[in-house]
Amino acid sequence: MSPWPQFSSVAARSAYSGQSSEIPHSPGLANFGERPAWDKLIGMNRDLRGKRAILTGATGGIGRATAAALAQAGARVALAARNVEKLQALATITPGAVAIPTDITSADERRRLVENAIAELGGLDILVNNAGIGSWGHFASSSEEIVRQVMEVNFFSPIELTRLALPHLANGVEPCVVNVASMCGRKGMPAWPEYSASKFALLGMSEAWRGEFARFDVDVLTIVPGMTDSGFRDNWIRTDGKADLQFEKGMTPMDVAAGIVEAIARNRTETVLGKEARRLLRFNKFFPRLTNRLIARKVKRLYVE
Repeated sequence: MSPWPQFSSVAARSAYSGQSSEIPHSPGLANFGERPAWDKLIGMNRDLRGKRAILTGATGGIGRATAAALAQAGARVALAARNVEKLQALATITPGAVAIPTDITSADERRRLVENAIAELGGLDILVNNAGIGSWGHFASSSEEIVRQVMEVNFFSPIELTRLALPHLANGVEPCVVNVASMCGRKGMPAWPEYSASKFALLGMSEAWRGEFARFDVDVLTIVPGMTDSGFRDNWIRTDGKADLQFEKGMTPMDVAAGIVEAIARNRTETVLGKEARRLLRFNKFFPRLTNRLIARKVKRLYVE
């Protein structure tokens, strides 16, 4: 059972028929070792061959797949994550990659990440803020500590990392910042209050950056994935939500990685990934009050005994 209602009414189908700037569901990367699959990216808005990138959360499902996809597209990547063993193992199988163990919540380690990446890569063209944590449970039984922890990882850390990276990006080639958010950052969802708030904040900052970073010729791209079978639940602070989250029915990490790399190459301002995310967000755009009523009804059925 999905934690949110299925939007499949006649009205919804009518709403879906309009034109959209969102890219279609991207095919998975069957074999990261095959370069020909990415030949289609050559000659687009941004050529990834030789680009120098920092990728946070590199050892997670989406991060690991994105590291491989960036390398396959020709980029050199500074991989950042806390797990040293996993990070070094990933670097050994990712062409042109360097492992920089980093806890992005630490100001000193963020600074060291940028300095080491610049030293290893010779500059910086792409920053992918992918690291994140979640909290699956309701606000009434949550705590200030959980709110602050989620905001620290999902919001404060990426914006401060971007602050450090910006002077180097401004000197880069076709530079961009890529913020990996969530559908919850466009529609706050029950049992995801802290996570939704952190992703809303990240998307809001991204929108402000677009105007500010234009003078540096640095693009700001946002990725809004729906449910993904990425192992994300391993990073949850709480797991006491009652809905049956069927992540195995969601996108694969390779689907999301393909969407991220294509968005960078095409320089797409915002990319919504996944059929469920596109359906929910489009329905909410045209029928916000109905969306809220349907979600509230679903929550009552799931949680009120």
